[in-house]
Amino acid sequence: MKTRKLVLLAFLLGIGVVPHLIIPGFFFGMKPDMMLVMMFLGLLLYPDKKTAFLLGVGTGILTALTTTFPAGQLPNFFEKVITAYFILAFLILFKKFSNTYFKALLITVIGTIISGSIFLTLVMIFATLPLSFLSLFIAVVLPAVLLNTLLMAIVHPVVQKMNKRL
Repeated sequence: MKTRKLVLLAFLLGIGVVPHLIIPGFFFGMKPDMMLVMMFLGLLLYPDKKTAFLLGVGTGILTALTTTFPAGQLPNFFEKVITAYFILAFLILFKKFSNTYFKALLITVIGTIISGSIFLTLVMIFATLPLSFLSLFIAVVLPAVLLNTLLMAIVHPVVQKMNKRL
């Protein structure tokens, strides 16, 4: 990997970990995962297997370290790696789709739903959910979809311009 690429990916992860660390868990320790937006941006910029692995592991480690959900460390880690490869698959499927802005928003919606679903499923495997899957999905995942899509709408054009200048 080129140094420029690694620096940009590390920059995105660094930006993403700040809100994940600062935002408190508001619903039984769950909180919207805005770090996903940075992972999705990295995959949009560099849609390849190595990047998916690197971003999945890096994002997984950082979110596991900063989670407020009880027993959320392992589910956070594994969910990020799995989600990164799902997003890579979607990016390959949507490769011919020319509107990168709309593609970024679509990937954010799909990716956040996949991420939240995988996380809740893994928590059910590794531990127990404090409420039903559906109630946690509605209370945390759906608002995270809205929040992440709004964040992507703002950040994507900035990152695109920044990437062109580097």
